[in-house]
Amino acid sequence: MASKDQSAIGVFQRAGGLALRHPNWSVLACGLGAACGFPPLHLWPLALLAMGGFVALVWRSDTWRSAFLRGWLFGLAHFTLTDNWIATAFTYQAEMPAILGWAAVPLLSLYLAIFPAIAALVAWLAARKGTLPGFALALGAGWVLAEWLRSWVFSGYSWGPFSLALVGPWDRAGLAAVLPWFGTYALSGVAVTAAGLVIWLLRERRWIALGASVLALTAGMLWPAGNGAQGTVNLTLVQPNLRQDEIDDPSRFESQFATIASLSLPREPGPRLVLWPESGVPDYLREGYPQRYYTQMTAGADPAFARRQIAQVIGADSLLLTGAVDLEIGTEDGREQAVGAYNSVTALDGRGALVGHYAKSHLVPYGEYLPLRGLLEPLGASRLVAGSIDFIAGPGPRTLDFGMHGKAGMQICYEIVFSGEVADRANRPDYIFNPSNDGWFGSWGPPQHLGQARMRAIEEGLPVLRSTTTGISAIIDARGVVRDHIGMNTADRMDTVIPPPLPPTLFARLGHWLTLAWALVLFGASLVVMRRTPR
Repeated sequence: MASKDQSAIGVFQRAGGLALRHPNWSVLACGLGAACGFPPLHLWPLALLAMGGFVALVWRSDTWRSAFLRGWLFGLAHFTLTDNWIATAFTYQAEMPAILGWAAVPLLSLYLAIFPAIAALVAWLAARKGTLPGFALALGAGWVLAEWLRSWVFSGYSWGPFSLALVGPWDRAGLAAVLPWFGTYALSGVAVTAAGLVIWLLRERRWIALGASVLALTAGMLWPAGNGAQGTVNLTLVQPNLRQDEIDDPSRFESQFATIASLSLPREPGPRLVLWPESGVPDYLREGYPQRYYTQMTAGADPAFARRQIAQVIGADSLLLTGAVDLEIGTEDGREQAVGAYNSVTALDGRGALVGHYAKSHLVPYGEYLPLRGLLEPLGASRLVAGSIDFIAGPGPRTLDFGMHGKAGMQICYEIVFSGEVADRANRPDYIFNPSNDGWFGSWGPPQHLGQARMRAIEEGLPVLRSTTTGISAIIDARGVVRDHIGMNTADRMDTVIPPPLPPTLFARLGHWLTLAWALVLFGASLVVMRRTPR
């Protein structure tokens, strides 16, 4: 037994020595390893080991410059692998060559890497003279702040928090079950600290504590969720499998509507909620636009006829929530024309009446609007999705009361990844509807998107209902468990009931005040540990 221990120690020591001789290459490898913890790979043990290695390498930095550089290199590798799906988006637009996608991902990562670099720098300045446990706590605190900053600086990019690696298999929450008491960014910081402590236990040969830690982490990831409570609101959720390279082709609008309509017909009498995805309706459903905007739609020039068609499909007692596009009409050069658009959810009842509306608030830069259009458009830059006019941001989270169909919160596509920004805290919904078009997200994007929707369900204590064009559509209960789903590139429907909400969580009440409180707790714990155990 001793010889095996010595062999394991020898391997660890040789690996540590190699990492210290080549620290920059090592942190790049750690960044890639940490990204492997995310879906679709979900190699969470590798992610924690890689993050722990990164913690140790920053701790061993000689100067603040090397600490910052190691954090930046880690982030460069980490975000380049995490966000590789963005390159796929360039294959679905004609304005720029598709090969630019493979340059856009690392270019975006050059910016995103600044945030791990800031966390590394803060920890090094605060705790470089302490032991590895104290430093791990400080880096955890810095990581909380860095992810929080990344969520709103320059409009924010929240995709891929490190805590995403802690979301369990679809039938259980994993360690993400503690999100109600932490929130996403705080749990990321705690995970960074835990990863550093695992490396310290290994370094100090504390085998019993290390074994207990590994068992606890594994049990937390695999702990059964059990059966959740059943709801009472009947639901039909549709995934029409509208291919991204065809979705904006007017010649296919009729066949697309026929597909989504055939999947939505009632199978039993009675009221139900019907959910269609983002880009679910190729028609303009509102009156008042110049006539030319209606002419190439499936119902021709009559939005009222389009609404009646849809009402006949869903049935008299039903309510439809669907992604749609609304226009902002203005006058330019004496002519009425669209000067902007809204990426919207439209609510339509069984009589064809418009009974609710939500406009997407958190728009995607370069996807739904072109920042600095006056400067960038003459240089050849364009949006990555069809259309020459920019979308206009809505006012933020809203709750719409649909009576027997429940109180619905809305989050369109990318909005669902922003922790603490998905529900109206003054008017809490019963569920969150998350229509999405993931057809341009490649093979890595949809499972990551689903994982982050599950995190919103857990931290808010609200079910999330995802209807997507091509997958992955899912019914997620308030514990983050996927009750049912439709896989990628499949046309299908789910007939079920909406899972009930849980009471408001601590995070639902406090939001990011809780996030910042945990950052202070981790930093305070770091000071205590450093005072008691000097390096």
